[in-house]
Amino acid sequence: MKTHIAILGGCGHVGLPLGITFASRGYAVTLVDINARAVKMVNDGIMPFVEAGGEEALKSVIGKFLTAMTDGAVLKDSDVVIVVTGTPVDNHLNPRVSDVTDVIDQYLPFLNSSQLLVLRSTLAPGVTELIWKHLKKEKPGLKLAFCPERVAQGYAIEEIYNFPQIVSAFEADAEDRAAELFSAIAPEILRLTPREAELAKLFSNTWRYIHFAIANQHYMIAESCGADFQRIYHALTHNYPRLKNLARPGLTAGPCLFKDTMQLSASYNNNYFLGHAAMLVNEGLPTFLVEQLESKMQGLEGKRIGLLGMAFKPDHDDTRESLSYKVRKVLRTKMAVVLDTDVYQPTHAKLDEILKTSDGFILGVPHTEYRDLKLGNRPFVDCWGVWTPTPDLSQSPIKRTPSSTKRAEQMNRV
Repeated sequence: MKTHIAILGGCGHVGLPLGITFASRGYAVTLVDINARAVKMVNDGIMPFVEAGGEEALKSVIGKFLTAMTDGAVLKDSDVVIVVTGTPVDNHLNPRVSDVTDVIDQYLPFLNSSQLLVLRSTLAPGVTELIWKHLKKEKPGLKLAFCPERVAQGYAIEEIYNFPQIVSAFEADAEDRAAELFSAIAPEILRLTPREAELAKLFSNTWRYIHFAIANQHYMIAESCGADFQRIYHALTHNYPRLKNLARPGLTAGPCLFKDTMQLSASYNNNYFLGHAAMLVNEGLPTFLVEQLESKMQGLEGKRIGLLGMAFKPDHDDTRESLSYKVRKVLRTKMAVVLDTDVYQPTHAKLDEILKTSDGFILGVPHTEYRDLKLGNRPFVDCWGVWTPTPDLSQSPIKRTPSSTKRAEQMNRV
């Protein structure tokens, strides 16, 4: 008989793709979530958010191997319980561990000593041990493992199947059970200690946050110097393998990268200067973009500004921690009339109206639908570089006079 898996927070961006992948392998999976609307959508075979291949994959398993409900009592009959609640940061940028422990304590009466409890989302260093010690007192015999997700939102199902899975635990039998479980969906298992696993997850997201900050800082330097960053970027990356993975600038946000960088800093006595510098750069970019447009338009007061894209990443619907909202706030402090829109948010202003009536534009996020828009001669700011044609660097940028052109032609004939 196949293992029965219950996933707490199962209808969200982390839990639902994981549940679908286990169900696709024939496991009996129950998604437990307090969001009744999301539960109904999932049971109807509808993805509550954008996920590549998600709806087709969901429809292939829902009602067969996968179901969703709001009642946590189902945990009593589960062999494995997976918790996808992570550790957010508070207003002082310190980990808020209680978010995880409160969820575990809420469902503790439904857990038993024969089960494996898997922590899945990001945890600050030391939190797994704290929970393990707590469970040893409250629920002796219950096995605990920390197996962090490392997928890109929107592509989780594909990446779960194709990326190695990190597994960690304090006890050998818990580690072995977790490794056996995830071997059903992952191509390879990597075993770490819980502290190593916690840091591996944080290092991964922090590296990406810093990587994007480098691009954003260079963009601001180039544009402040009167140089065209997109031309520089093209020159740096064109047929030059050492910089083929150089990130492009863009609003760096979402529910993970900033949060995890601050968690790592807090765990290191707030001495993570590299992470703090990245935060200042990435969080400062919205103000820089507004100031760029303000310079181009000789002021923004009373002018209608189209802000296109309110999600935190291209071609996705998630607006959590999106810096487009910070751009909007800064625009309003400049007394601009902000017309914001997003193709995934039907409650926002309509795109056609914005295109007709705006005096200038800022590209918040480059959804595919925005890449070929016609803005006419109106000023715009696009740090992403999608509204700027790929430069032809074989042509000189020097503005030549007729006499200098003639001299160049004569030199070419010599």
